Amino acid sequence: MISAANTVYLDCFSGISGDMTLGALIDLGVPVDWLQNELSRLPLNGFQLTATPVMRNGIRATFASVENENSDHSRDYKKIKSLLENCPLSDDVKSRSLTIFERLALAEAGIHGCAPDEVHFHEVGGVDAIVDIVGTALCLEKLGINQVISSRIPLGSGFVDCQHGKLPVPAPATIEILKDVTVYGTDVACELVTPTGAAIIAS
Repeated sequence: MISAANTVYLDCFSGISGDMTLGALIDLGVPVDWLQNELSRLPLNGFQLTATPVMRNGIRATFASVENENSDHSRDYKKIKSLLENCPLSDDVKSRSLTIFERLALAEAGIHGCAPDEVHFHEVGGVDAIVDIVGTALCLEKLGINQVISSRIPLGSGFVDCQHGKLPVPAPATIEILKDVTVYGTDVACELVTPTGAAIIAS
């Protein structure tokens, strides 16, 4: 990730996910304690955000993770939308977060043949995904970033296990979200782009 003035460039050579985005933004200078405090204003319990320095092929990076004590990993879009609309965060953070979740809901609704409000998120409805998305919006506001651009997005291959069973990679929701984004195929047999990461980059 490279930032200049109010613009940030995401070099997604190894894909993108919610925690990858959050770790990169923290690495740009967002204090973890500040971010945890802001996220604690959400009506979510039992989670802790950590940011750990790591080395990947000799390059320093920051690994962000969410430790969650709550076993509730499922929410529908209507519940998430209400949670965000009524939280005490800034209008800009709420708007960015809602835009990302709306993109996820529209993709899932098209795949499952239901109305967006009826979409029942499983993995994406968990505390960790909400923290990744709202945390990303908070970081963008904290850093004063109003424009995000990115490289082409690489897609993995193979299969991934999820609530609906074994699905091909890229997952159907990821493909739907990235339909207007420049992507390219790879021979990497794993999920390089998660639905959350796809929604962040597409939004």
